[in-house]
Amino acid sequence: MDALLKQYKEKQPEVVFEWSDAETGAKGWVVINSLRGGAAGGGTRMRKGLTKDEVLSLAKVMEVKFSVCGPAIGGAKSGIDFDPRDPRKNEVLKRWFKAVMPLLKNYYGTGGDLNVDELKDVIPITESYGLWHPQEGVVNGHLKPTEGARIAALGQLRYGVSNIIRDKNYIPNSEEDLAIADMVTGYGVAMAVVHFYDLYRTSDIKDKKVIIQGWGNVASAAAFYLAQKGAKIVGIIDIAGGIIRPEGLSYEEVCQLFLNKKGNNLHAENMLSFEETNTKIWDLQADIFIPGAASKILNQDQMDRLMANGLDVMSCGANVPFVDDEVFFGPTARYTDEKISIIPDFIANCGMARVFAYLMQAHADLSDKAIFDDISATIRKAIETVKAKNSSDKGISTAALTIALEKLMG
Repeated sequence: MDALLKQYKEKQPEVVFEWSDAETGAKGWVVINSLRGGAAGGGTRMRKGLTKDEVLSLAKVMEVKFSVCGPAIGGAKSGIDFDPRDPRKNEVLKRWFKAVMPLLKNYYGTGGDLNVDELKDVIPITESYGLWHPQEGVVNGHLKPTEGARIAALGQLRYGVSNIIRDKNYIPNSEEDLAIADMVTGYGVAMAVVHFYDLYRTSDIKDKKVIIQGWGNVASAAAFYLAQKGAKIVGIIDIAGGIIRPEGLSYEEVCQLFLNKKGNNLHAENMLSFEETNTKIWDLQADIFIPGAASKILNQDQMDRLMANGLDVMSCGANVPFVDDEVFFGPTARYTDEKISIIPDFIANCGMARVFAYLMQAHADLSDKAIFDDISATIRKAIETVKAKNSSDKGISTAALTIALEKLMG
């Protein structure tokens, strides 16, 4: 794998688009690793301090992800270096999407990502510029459909992604409208854990102890689905603060925390400060860890402390979670993969990418159950393929990455 990984990391991206916002000084990049299959896809994120190298790293991860969940296209990513708390955020996004519209029309598809919401930001802004859907470039460049097939695929994407979930099995019990795009990535992260325990431990996850990092759409949804399956959320760490509960939060408490979040942040009475939580949480006993916050923030000391207290499996909600991942799969990822079971990001968090691929199929069943079942089946098949190559519960990420690179690099 090492030779293939080196070759893949060093391969120059096919397209790098760089943008500077004259009004705010914001900088942005679209990095398209390749136009495999005639198109590329990857979400749009915003954070202060983001770099072109981070966007490049994430574009390469996206290409690996598509090798797992489809469609057979290249990986890409958009990133904007700007503070998402700035009141000018929406205006920056409008100017950004206007600048990249030619790519989105022809061969690039995007969606939401860190601090950029699929339904509130990406779809309304791109629609205002005449785009039928943010995946229109993938439909045009990859599928090359007839006009009728093009309209049908875009219609399914428009309906399916923003469709309000009506099946109560997939949402907390509330009056709040939650869409497919709000829930599917976290659902996949949780189902990766469920399938892991079934395939590698022949058990369910009832009473397994879980630590969650982050409380945005991905992390909070993953926590909800894990609690729904009987797991115990014993710790949450978020930039806004945290909760330590060694005996586990009840399912009802997790649902309430999900519904009470403020934007992407945890909100609860009597929650600990971030500093206090960060001091304590890494020494908490847990079976399962879900990194679901930003990229490149986990370090080896944190992982050593979790492993010393019995950590069994990690399901990556965040892309490229380790601080030293360089492009991806750096020293800490490799070190940890040799000691515990890591379900890599390109399998665990492929839910939204899989929904896009599913909705591009002709005559897709657009029911909630069909969409969620398709994600679950895709992730299970990927883990089964890894287990067939490497029956050990260690080295899962290495085996998964080898399979993907062999498919991509030949």
